[in-house]
Amino acid sequence: MNKELKIGNTVLFLGTRTLIMGILNVTPDSFSDGGRFNQLENALKQAFKMANEGADVIDIGGESTRPGAEPITSEEELNRVIPVIKALKKERSFKLPLSIDTYKAEVAKEALKYGVEMINDVWGLKADRELGRVAADHKIPICLMHNRDHTVYRNLIFDIIAELKESIEIALELGIENNQIIIDPGIGFGKDLQQNLDVMYHLDQFCNLGYPVLLGTSRKSMIGKALNLPLEERIEGTAATVAYGISKGVDVVRVHDVLQMRRVTDMTDAMVRR
Repeated sequence: MNKELKIGNTVLFLGTRTLIMGILNVTPDSFSDGGRFNQLENALKQAFKMANEGADVIDIGGESTRPGAEPITSEEELNRVIPVIKALKKERSFKLPLSIDTYKAEVAKEALKYGVEMINDVWGLKADRELGRVAADHKIPICLMHNRDHTVYRNLIFDIIAELKESIEIALELGIENNQIIIDPGIGFGKDLQQNLDVMYHLDQFCNLGYPVLLGTSRKSMIGKALNLPLEERIEGTAATVAYGISKGVDVVRVHDVLQMRRVTDMTDAMVRR
């Protein structure tokens, strides 16, 4: 596996410590924080807060990907994300690289014009292959997440790995370099509670594929169902999944609560990465 992840002018080293991707949803309807940061001033404050708390990259999303969310047009998505991207890139004191959380080539293309340096695709290039060309043309990292619209598997782990490999093949065919690919097993997407727990148990198999692995469990329904807790009480459950994921070999965790998860990753790294 490549030991460096270059995002814009920032070089992040893999394997020495766990990297944190801070979640910035500028949406009115995201499952956890919808409506909290869809005003520009609030979004900027949250981005700076996460930067100060130890995030390595900020992932900006303009469309909710929660189950049952209504799709929106590219125009609406751009109206939400571009002002935030432009404002952050104008702030000289803001140094973190930005990722765009989208599955639409049109949105990514525009976001890149304003300085975004990474793409996070929840459909692993299977919703819009052109998105892969955008990443290839700009030579930027892309995270390919496993996703499907149902939960019927013949062999859960085998099927997910096979489908992730399909996404990787698409990326390579479109010209994305091997060292620009990150994979995400897609906790909470196309999986029920037991399937999510099984994926967690087998995380090492994803980490053995030779690509950096991003884990996104923050505040998700898997935690709520396992602990029978509402959204606002899932921080300890999130911490458990983050620590466990690191012990299995994940490289990046995507979280809402950066300060607390930075402490969790630092402590777990001290034990696991030694």
